[in-house]
Amino acid sequence: MANDDERIALFLDYENLAIGARDGLGVTPFDFGPIADALAERGRVVSRRAYADWSAFSDDRRLLARAQVELIEITQRIGGSRKNAADIKLAVDAIELAYERGFITTFAIGTGDSDFTPLMHKLREMDKRVIGIGVQSSTSALLPPACDEFLFYDRLPGVEATPVPRRSRGGRGRSSAGSAATPIPASEETPATEQPTEAVTGRTGEPISVTFVEPVAGDSVVDEPAKTGEDRDVGAVLARTLAGLQRHSDGPVLASRLKRAVLRKDPTFDEADHGFRGFGELLRNLENQRVIALRPGSAQGDPEVSFPEDETAEDAAFRLLVDVVKGLSESGGPPQLSGLKNQLRKRAADFSEKRYGFKSFLSFAKAARTRGLIEMEWDDDTGDYLLRLPS
Repeated sequence: MANDDERIALFLDYENLAIGARDGLGVTPFDFGPIADALAERGRVVSRRAYADWSAFSDDRRLLARAQVELIEITQRIGGSRKNAADIKLAVDAIELAYERGFITTFAIGTGDSDFTPLMHKLREMDKRVIGIGVQSSTSALLPPACDEFLFYDRLPGVEATPVPRRSRGGRGRSSAGSAATPIPASEETPATEQPTEAVTGRTGEPISVTFVEPVAGDSVVDEPAKTGEDRDVGAVLARTLAGLQRHSDGPVLASRLKRAVLRKDPTFDEADHGFRGFGELLRNLENQRVIALRPGSAQGDPEVSFPEDETAEDAAFRLLVDVVKGLSESGGPPQLSGLKNQLRKRAADFSEKRYGFKSFLSFAKAARTRGLIEMEWDDDTGDYLLRLPS
């Protein structure tokens, strides 16, 4: 039943996450989608709040509003300290919600700041499950042990990181994990209309130049036509969701639970868009394609869903990887991991590792290494994995 799902309240220390993703992963603006998908696999998110001085995140503001995240403004006061302003507001709101909404079973706290460990301990004392979310490079080592589960944003399916040059230890711009992050300059965000600067005197008596930034025209959320999932690979969507449910549950995954998780990820999902009269018919079609396997469940019409034990289609995908690595190695030496997926798609245009339940192409390649099909070695010169066939 739907009432058996976890009911999750999400709180985001947004500046910490966004700046950690920008500096550590090269991701800007921050992509909230992977977090939404990861939590949808764990339960129903009943509250979403993000805390920041939103004048520094004009583009992010629009993306979060479209994702139904409530934006809590933490205004930066000129001449005053902004240290911990968002932290205290977030902690107060989380404890208040825990007392007022007893039906909430889980709190997801997005931050890498160790200042939040007392909040997490208190929520667990109140018999609430706590999920932490943070960027690995900017997450304090004290934070994960304070949670029931911790999700590194870097490892979530859908996060596409780009190499970021390492900063020297003595650099002035370096920020330590858990420290208050500096807002992203408006020049790095969506262009905004700037007003004349106003001279403000700081504590030392020196003038400080302050630029007031107003939203650009159309900065508010504009109604757009709803996007449907007709063009999405429904097999990849279901396989990816099924893999997530299997990782986070002890028992079998029933078809009804799988559909609820898919709907939490995409409320517009409708099997009729893909030419099926019902979800059961869609599952049977995917079973015929060897994407999933079905067996009778505890209730009639609600079968158990798993991956095929005879993974014929998956074996074919691994053979394709081996053939491509072999061909590239013979023509130009060991290929790098980056760009290899495009080489596979030149041979099989519909290739997607997500159809076999792997959250990323790196996970797919590591699975091939585990099976002894390829070898992977990190190369410092290229900053990437090099792939070879076993000798």
